[in-house]
Amino acid sequence: MTVQETIQNAKKIVVKFGSNSLAKEDGTINIDFLNTLAVSCSRLISQGKQIIIVSSGAQVAGLSAIDGWAHKKDMHYRQALCAIGQVELMDKWRAAFAKQNVHVAQLLFIKEDFEDYHHTLNMRNTLFTLVDEGVVPIINENDSVSFEENSIGDNDNLSALTAILWSADLLILFSDIDGVYTDNPKTNPDAKLVEEVRDIPELLESITIGKTNSFGTGGIKTKIQAAEKVTSHGIPMILANSKNEKPLASLMDGSKKGTLFLTSESSTNPH
Repeated sequence: MTVQETIQNAKKIVVKFGSNSLAKEDGTINIDFLNTLAVSCSRLISQGKQIIIVSSGAQVAGLSAIDGWAHKKDMHYRQALCAIGQVELMDKWRAAFAKQNVHVAQLLFIKEDFEDYHHTLNMRNTLFTLVDEGVVPIINENDSVSFEENSIGDNDNLSALTAILWSADLLILFSDIDGVYTDNPKTNPDAKLVEEVRDIPELLESITIGKTNSFGTGGIKTKIQAAEKVTSHGIPMILANSKNEKPLASLMDGSKKGTLFLTSESSTNPH
């Protein structure tokens, strides 16, 4: 099974982008990048697929709007910055998808939402209603109200929880690297891309993970945690590079590679 075939076979796809994927070098939101993604998502929707996006970037967008707060480290300022930035971020997503005549919707979750039966039921119903009507839900953690004890902590795991909640067919995580490597490719030129993973414990024994191996907001560790979550529920996951010119389109047409986490034989796919 290739990355391209996996995308072709999936109807319900969760796509996650981190802050490092959405921001330009000067810290502002990359509008051209969002426009390109909206085109690719619109193409998938026209093929009968349903898309949910998990998007980081609220704090980055907040700093772009109020750069005078960049030096403020107080938690209350950070949370307020996310409240400001979330509006800016969603406005950029809305504008990008509007060019494709696609509506978007915002949902903000915290850890407790995934632990409460009534919350999860309402979340599922809202997601199903939105995608059935051709709307693209854009999800982020509610950083303005979350704190350490009730925080999911990273959007890699948030996207995995969302994929499981929605009974997705595929989770795609975008980062600033092509996939999982045997070692950190930024410091080790001999590091090799692992294109397919069928056994995550075996993978962890064969690769090097350390502080220097971290990439993106969550790091390689949280991406593998996300893979463990979804594959145990029969959902494959692709880890790929968002820094390609057309990251989603290049996976769709097979021109770019990534790491494909396949479900274990013991998993039962509910779809």
